[in-house]
Amino acid sequence: MDRARALARERFAPRAERHDREASFPFDDYADLRAAGFLGLCVPERYGGLGADYETYCLVAEQLAQGNGSTSLTFNMHCLTMLMMGVLADDMLLPPAARERHEKLRAAKFREVIEAGAFYGQPHSEPVEQGQTDTQLSMGGRRFGTTARKVDGGYVVSGRKFFVSLAGCAPYFATPAILLADGPWIERTLYLQVPRDAPGVSFPGDWDPMGMRGTVSRDMQLQDVFVPDEGEVLPPGTFGAMYNAFPQLSPLTFGATFLGLMQAAYDGAIAYLSGHMTGAPGLHTEAAVKGHAVAEMLFALEGTRALYYRAISEARVGAPPDAVQRARAAHVSVQRGAVSVTQEAIRVCGGRGLLKRYPLERYARDARAGALMRPWTQEIATQQAWEAALGL
Repeated sequence: MDRARALARERFAPRAERHDREASFPFDDYADLRAAGFLGLCVPERYGGLGADYETYCLVAEQLAQGNGSTSLTFNMHCLTMLMMGVLADDMLLPPAARERHEKLRAAKFREVIEAGAFYGQPHSEPVEQGQTDTQLSMGGRRFGTTARKVDGGYVVSGRKFFVSLAGCAPYFATPAILLADGPWIERTLYLQVPRDAPGVSFPGDWDPMGMRGTVSRDMQLQDVFVPDEGEVLPPGTFGAMYNAFPQLSPLTFGATFLGLMQAAYDGAIAYLSGHMTGAPGLHTEAAVKGHAVAEMLFALEGTRALYYRAISEARVGAPPDAVQRARAAHVSVQRGAVSVTQEAIRVCGGRGLLKRYPLERYARDARAGALMRPWTQEIATQQAWEAALGL
């Protein structure tokens, strides 16, 4: 966490405004992550990584987000892939033969991350027809419009993804797909390594959003893309089973970035009001007027952090229902808190807080993205929470 905090403040933060203005991918931030060994953050130590578990990753991501929220959010995609392939796969029930094969395949993928600096995007969002994966996948569904046809030596994959962070930037994309075959849908879920430059892969469209502009989350088109058998990131059937056994898996990792934005906004407001932010006028005679609002920002930040920290401390495969409910509460609290605190930071600092010379308006724009992210948008998480509470 200390190393991540230093990296965020000394390296990411000075470049964040440029990447936001240009909607450009922060390759320089990733060079720093690589140099610091952080691409191997969630790679188990026996493969040469730092061996961070789920909770530790979330605590590190919170620090990185205080330098550049977009970098933290895209880094989440890579680390989540490493966690799923690593320690979380270890917690899943797998037949001995499948586990042995997965061990061999992931060792090669981990080696490329550590030795060559490879990193992964996660193109999960996509349009799909109504069906079992909408009604029986508890993490929010709508993940399997992409299909895979089994052929000799691998799979032929076709589909369209949207909001693909690191689009055209990551060397690999860990891509869910549904196998075209008979049998239960969950056994046909695949998680495949698709290279950026594989024939049939393209990233159409522009990227000019309101916030999280440095994520470069364009569409991804897959047209008869061949993925060899060795490209399995998880054994067949494991992707769907993992999200059903760990529904808070990705939502809580997203929350780390938005909690970090809350902290950055609070710190930014203090720096502005105390005259420590370059160009800020200082507090002058307004302490009595603005002090109460600053205290309320602190209370919101610390209350949200306490709930979030508990949620990530008990997050795991097969967590009890009460832990999942707390995860929903923490997730929605972070989404709400990120918007309210980042906006309040601008109000407290006054009109100059809207100027792009200061980072406060970027924090507020980036914070808006949190409530829109699947699999738990605010609406989905809220509905699941009351349905679970009422036994529906």
